Amino acid sequence: MVTQPVPVLMYHAVTDVPTAAVRALSVTPRAFTEQMQLLAERGFSPVTTSRLAAAWRGGLPLPGRPVLITFDDGYRGVHRHALPVLRELRFVVTVFITSGWLRGPYELRGAALDTMLDWDEVNELAVGGAEIGGHSHSHPQLDQLPGRALRYEVERCREIIAERTGRVPASFAYPYGYSDRRVRQVVRGAGFTQSVAVGNALAHPRQGPFALRRMTVRRTTGPREFARLVEGRAVGRTFAVDRSLTKGYALVRATRRLTRRAGGAHG
Repeated sequence: MVTQPVPVLMYHAVTDVPTAAVRALSVTPRAFTEQMQLLAERGFSPVTTSRLAAAWRGGLPLPGRPVLITFDDGYRGVHRHALPVLRELRFVVTVFITSGWLRGPYELRGAALDTMLDWDEVNELAVGGAEIGGHSHSHPQLDQLPGRALRYEVERCREIIAERTGRVPASFAYPYGYSDRRVRQVVRGAGFTQSVAVGNALAHPRQGPFALRRMTVRRTTGPREFARLVEGRAVGRTFAVDRSLTKGYALVRATRRLTRRAGGAHG
């Protein structure tokens, strides 16, 4: 079993003209193409989230230089700009979709941050080898929701994906990367067998199948920085500010949860 750390890349929109809401977390089609070519040139072998988790549970072996390429939310540029590159290189990816943001019968009007995939495009991605995973129904901060709303977000997303693709999703990504023990239990109870957060560090089996870490690829991620990330060099230094902010905000979020619970107990 391969147990060395594995880079898990987190993408969002792939477009030349993103909306202001997603600009920082978008990449241009040219940058994405160059990043995928770098992976190919350096001998990386993309695998899906399910494949990595299964391997770390003792299943099928992984290729020599595994890497995960993941997309969150379900922006249309994944189909329009990323898919042709992925097909050419024969790369597999995982696309975590927010079911209520996608264009079609379940769309929550005005909720999406940019132009989204429709379900025909999702199915074309799946036929091309992409794993389709869940990312909630409306993209809330799951750890801030009461139990019933939390279960709805996770279970509804899974139901819709299964209905529209004919495949029950096995992998889940936490919106905003936020989760706690309660959220992870609900995700597991809904039938997902692995999930990813953010963390901005290499993924490792000791993180557990429901807290695999990913590294953010941004519009400002240049070729040298990208190379360092996938090679696992200076990852801590690259994301030092992100980590400090995440830790601080985690304390704030925990305080908010406790305050709401106390209010509910006395109200």
